[in-house]
Amino acid sequence: MKISGVGALVAMAAAWALGEPKAAGYPFDGQTGFAVSNMAEVIPAGHFTVSAWVRLPEVSRSQMFLTMGRPNQDFSLYLYNGAVRMLVEGAEGQYGFATAPAPVSNVWTHYLGSYDGKAARIYRNGVLEGQKKVPLQRPAFTCPLTVGVTAGDGDRILKGSMTDIRIWSRVLGAEEVKAVYGDEPRPGLGEGLVSRWNTHATDTVIENGVKGAPCLAKIQPVLAAIQNRKVDGFRGIWYYNQPIQSEYVYKYSGGLGTYCSSHSPFAWYAPEVKKTFFCYGGTDEKNSTLLHLVSYYDHATGQVARPTLILDKRTDDAHDNPVINLDDKGYLWIFSSSHGRGRPSYISRSVKPYDIDRFQLMWTGNFSYPQPMYYPGKGFLFIHTWYVAGRGNYLMTSNPDGTVWSERKQTAYFEEGHYQISAAWKAKKTGVAFNMHPKGKGLNYRTNLYYIESDDFGATWKNARGEALATPLDAKANPALVAEYESKGRNVYLSDIQFDSAGRPVILFVLSKGFESGPANGPREWRLAHWTGSEWKESFTGIASGSNYDVGPVYLESDTAWRIIGPTQLGPQPYNPGGEIALWQSEDAGATWKKVRQMTRGSEMNHGYVRRPVNANPDFYGFWADGHGRKPSASRLYFCNQGGDVFRLPQTMDGDFAVPERIQ
Repeated sequence: MKISGVGALVAMAAAWALGEPKAAGYPFDGQTGFAVSNMAEVIPAGHFTVSAWVRLPEVSRSQMFLTMGRPNQDFSLYLYNGAVRMLVEGAEGQYGFATAPAPVSNVWTHYLGSYDGKAARIYRNGVLEGQKKVPLQRPAFTCPLTVGVTAGDGDRILKGSMTDIRIWSRVLGAEEVKAVYGDEPRPGLGEGLVSRWNTHATDTVIENGVKGAPCLAKIQPVLAAIQNRKVDGFRGIWYYNQPIQSEYVYKYSGGLGTYCSSHSPFAWYAPEVKKTFFCYGGTDEKNSTLLHLVSYYDHATGQVARPTLILDKRTDDAHDNPVINLDDKGYLWIFSSSHGRGRPSYISRSVKPYDIDRFQLMWTGNFSYPQPMYYPGKGFLFIHTWYVAGRGNYLMTSNPDGTVWSERKQTAYFEEGHYQISAAWKAKKTGVAFNMHPKGKGLNYRTNLYYIESDDFGATWKNARGEALATPLDAKANPALVAEYESKGRNVYLSDIQFDSAGRPVILFVLSKGFESGPANGPREWRLAHWTGSEWKESFTGIASGSNYDVGPVYLESDTAWRIIGPTQLGPQPYNPGGEIALWQSEDAGATWKKVRQMTRGSEMNHGYVRRPVNANPDFYGFWADGHGRKPSASRLYFCNQGGDVFRLPQTMDGDFAVPERIQ
């Protein structure tokens, strides 16, 4: 059926009688769209179908419906030059397309495109309008899927409404196409359906109607290139997560420039140049966006360098915070995270060794909760999370230059996923501790403690006893279990992991009764799990703080002298994340602890998320930020020395270097 002139009214009536959407759909504004990064794994290049309902006020401008990559890559269903195209890249750099008439302005129209490895076809309102031979000469698609936008491109962004977006991993027949258009039940129509997204006017994340399949997350498609420019001081990002109906206002919130415990490391001491390099999540004067920034503390001069802005993440979500590494040649590496799959992630490297002035982009893709570890002569072992059916534990490795990366390898996914922390011991092995989200309870519930380690660059994994593990771990009852808390009704919040001189892991975590803020779920106990060589020894440090999100590191300075620096004291916004920072010491390998110094007191805002530098120098021993726990505020950045003296980084700078202000 073709629409022209008065026929539009007939078509409108026919569409309403069939499957035309009754709801408004998502109002694409010409600036934003949606994305998910891993659809290339479930859309076979040689047999798939895509469909969507669209309503456009303006039909003369080119606009994107669905695409994997740019319009000449993988596939695209889009309006271009007065027609809607179903384009497929059959071979690298070689594409063909079938066309259908453009929609009538402000009229809901259904488009469906399919490809069988031989020809691309396009249907409009259930009727085949065009087909084109496109021979398949490639094994798979490779680009992320975007909806309403093309990643990295400000052109062809959809302005109008779209809904009922479906993808099948097979080619639909003509009668099935009619059933989709008419929204009619038909036996077998759900076979091969890998995604169905029904949009609504208020969506920022669009749930998938196919169980276990990925959601769409809202994105701004154009991310500025590496910026390499200086900013005039140190300002951390303020962020909140999940408003709650209580005096505490949020589940967690505050100055989160060094958030979270599953991001590491934020700082790295390079003895070759006597500098501690550090990165953080910064912002502008209005706290309107997350900026990835890097600087250093010069131990020879006692000054900090003016920060370099690497990129603007175009979100205010502190889950997108960066982390830092140094390779064996002195190059700085910044791993720029994303919260889930809706935004791209980046890996960038300094142009010169031990230099923060210029960075270059080395890798683009998607990862969350980054924990890279550089092994001299080998490359990166990159522990991270990847959102597939939930928070899965993954790793990738690189060559020594960081220019070639392996495929992802999953180490664990069971129940509803995990949070993990990790550390390397003397470039000999990597240890990973993680909890789990119990099935059916949601992501605010996290319990149990697990530990795995690898001494062959992530090729194989063992538990602390040295027993080989079959990875990925896929059940909660497994040989990596350190401590079971699910039956006790306790939540486990991971803080840090270190090793004694024999390479035996020590895990620091917070144990609480529930996720809600406030004293009711206290005490929040700071606990240790230490592998003795024959068993796990779990103990309470005697430290209890006000929030589940009170984070600080443990330092193993010898086999007996241990230290904890963290927000263990209630702060000006009690029971919100952070508080006042204190220094605790143990002289008997963590058996007993004594608070030897309260490092901050009388603060206006809570201090939180203290992070330990790699190769920590005594003059720059911990790094953190402050911020108000219950309302948006400025956030300042701090560091301390080993003795507990605290220094604040300047919020504004007149020159290229400045002396930090000692506050305690």
